[in-house]
Amino acid sequence: MSTHGYDSGRLDLPFVGVASFGKRPVVTDWSMIRADAAILGAPFDGGTQFRAGARFGPRGVREASTLFSFGHDGAYDHEDDVTYLTSDVSIVDAGDADIVHTDTEASHANIEAAVRALRATGALPVVIGGDHSITIPTIRAFDDAGDIHVLQIDAHLDFVDERHGVRHGHGNPMRRAAERDNVTGLTQLGIRNVSSTAREGYEAARAMGSDILSVRQVRRLGADATAARIPPGARVYITIDIDGFCPSIAPGTGTPSHGGFLYYEVLELLQIVAHEHEIVGLDLVEVAPAYDAGDITSVLAAQVLLNTLGFIFHARRQGG
Repeated sequence: MSTHGYDSGRLDLPFVGVASFGKRPVVTDWSMIRADAAILGAPFDGGTQFRAGARFGPRGVREASTLFSFGHDGAYDHEDDVTYLTSDVSIVDAGDADIVHTDTEASHANIEAAVRALRATGALPVVIGGDHSITIPTIRAFDDAGDIHVLQIDAHLDFVDERHGVRHGHGNPMRRAAERDNVTGLTQLGIRNVSSTAREGYEAARAMGSDILSVRQVRRLGADATAARIPPGARVYITIDIDGFCPSIAPGTGTPSHGGFLYYEVLELLQIVAHEHEIVGLDLVEVAPAYDAGDITSVLAAQVLLNTLGFIFHARRQGG
């Protein structure tokens, strides 16, 4: 019997059953995963500097993702004339990394170990945070993956080196990523307004290989020209902070910043990048359902992830 309703004879509507990501099978014995992609929750928000609550992000995004799970074989896009995420693309929900409350290092170590375990199976790791500090251990888990380029969608640069002794909070992940030997550069998009990173942080980021564009600069360039700034042939890790979007469509986050991206601005960029580059991993962070209105932020996050996975695996099947 199908676990996703394709041929089970059951209607299996979105509001029925267990709210795994996209109502995909749950496989928490990571050594048994045989899938194209594995969804991992990283419900840690001990790195926040303002409003906590992103620890419930994985739960909220999973529940929202059931909206797009009617048991059809794939999702047809009439603009692209492509059916994405057909049954030949296998996705499993791997559950959550174990979080130790108040202990950043232990929690991060568990996240890193979980991502390593998923990578060992050959599945594409897709991590749902949690605050943006979870990208620190996630990127560490790619230390044997060869050279990678980081594409960041975010309102904030997240390039603080150290603040009052804190090096692994949600203001530090891109600095820690840039320090990795196999991270060859960063493309940081959506950075705007009053920021959590001081001027010296921007100078350090550029000196360490970052290309930084605001929302307005991306809009002036357009999706194609923006994507073209990523080095040709680069293998890309994508990290999406939901506050990169305008809070008018993504209010459920701890540090909202007005003037953000709208949905298609990000989606079109990700489609181009998925077609032109090998995507080695993906995370989406900072969804905090307690601040949401009508679950629209969680729905946005789920929709972005599902569409991006569709683009990635369509490109792989096409050899793009």
